[in-house]
Amino acid sequence: MKKRILAFGASNSKRSINRTLARFAAEQISDVEIDFLDLNDFEMPLFSIDREENEGIPALAHKFLERIDHSDGIILSLAEHNGAYSAAFKNLYDWTSRIRGSVWGNKALFLLSTSPGKRGASSVLDIASALYERRKNRLVARFSLPSFEENFSREEGITDPALRSGFEARLESFVRAL
Repeated sequence: MKKRILAFGASNSKRSINRTLARFAAEQISDVEIDFLDLNDFEMPLFSIDREENEGIPALAHKFLERIDHSDGIILSLAEHNGAYSAAFKNLYDWTSRIRGSVWGNKALFLLSTSPGKRGASSVLDIASALYERRKNRLVARFSLPSFEENFSREEGITDPALRSGFEARLESFVRAL
């Protein structure tokens, strides 16, 4: 039976470079089934404890966890907004963490990030890595691609040889962990 990869960019932008990077990463893995997720399909009201107590947890939060549960590994490319998660992703994470604290379960997790800048959204990658490791998730690899427009081509993928090599090594770690 083929392994199943859930891949998505943690942005609600239709032009998200993180969505592009997540798709690229997933498509580099052979002999797997890929489930591409669009964060826009999981738009929910802003999390608040009052809303949870009065209305319960939205059905979309449960549907998101079902997608995770039906995967063997997750490729998540984090968009960075003002040094942290995008509001759309943080809201989804907040709702789903109310159902279970370890949102990602025991799935192999490959965290990515990219941005137009030279730091490649590394701040949000650091935040997520620290949180997910504290919550006992299986974070098996992480990779930040700096200066997306300079280092990525839609036809070739990662164009800088050193960055490509680093990405491939981390991707191989993820594949081995599936």
